[in-house]
Amino acid sequence: MTQLDDPSLTRRERQREATFAEIVATSRELLSEGAEVSLRAVAQRMGMTAPALYRYVDSYQELVDLVAFEIDKSATERFAAAADALDPDDAPGRLIAAVTEFRMWAHENRSEFAMVFANPVADASCVRRELLTAASSGHLMTDLIYDIWAQRGFDVPALDSLPPAVREALLEPLIPAQVERIPLESRGLVWVYMQGWTQLYGVVVLEVMGHMDPRVIESGEMYLDIVRSFAPVIGLADELPRLETLVRERLGR
Repeated sequence: MTQLDDPSLTRRERQREATFAEIVATSRELLSEGAEVSLRAVAQRMGMTAPALYRYVDSYQELVDLVAFEIDKSATERFAAAADALDPDDAPGRLIAAVTEFRMWAHENRSEFAMVFANPVADASCVRRELLTAASSGHLMTDLIYDIWAQRGFDVPALDSLPPAVREALLEPLIPAQVERIPLESRGLVWVYMQGWTQLYGVVVLEVMGHMDPRVIESGEMYLDIVRSFAPVIGLADELPRLETLVRERLGR
């Protein structure tokens, strides 16, 4: 059920939600055309004045955050569908399917990828942090790694073996993950989440932005190298041949 389908909403609230949906759709339309996404451009496309749009979004940054959050939520449905095409008990395969679909989506939707994942956090305001920690893609990916840990029981770093700043971040993490279900003595798993995302994001953003030899980008070999290096960290060294085959099959479609 979407918010517009919520029977508890008043007529005014429905109209407001419909306008928010139109703002997001219009912004994505501008992105797909390679046009500038600005308050003025969105208002003009919607047949509104810029001051009228300020009744719904307070600033350009709020517009970007709103659109980025909705793009991420929509894209995550694609990542989840890729994972759900595999057996529920195949946690390693489900993770590989989802992250490979993420890479494919990023290459196919460069402008949307940039808005979601290359949107600088210039401040640590409560609202922006809440949006970041609620990111749909982050929750999906960390859940998939958690499933592998729950099934395989791979080793995670002990808290006292990590630097103080990292320990503090793991005890009260500000990332999109269900950390409450992880026992404190196993919170090193959150560090594994962070390491995995850093490696995946690092290679994908360099590929999408073209900061890599185009032949390596097209082949997907750098992405595969990240898979090979990270798989043993989460106890999947014995699964590497199968996982590499899954990756090559998906990239070859």
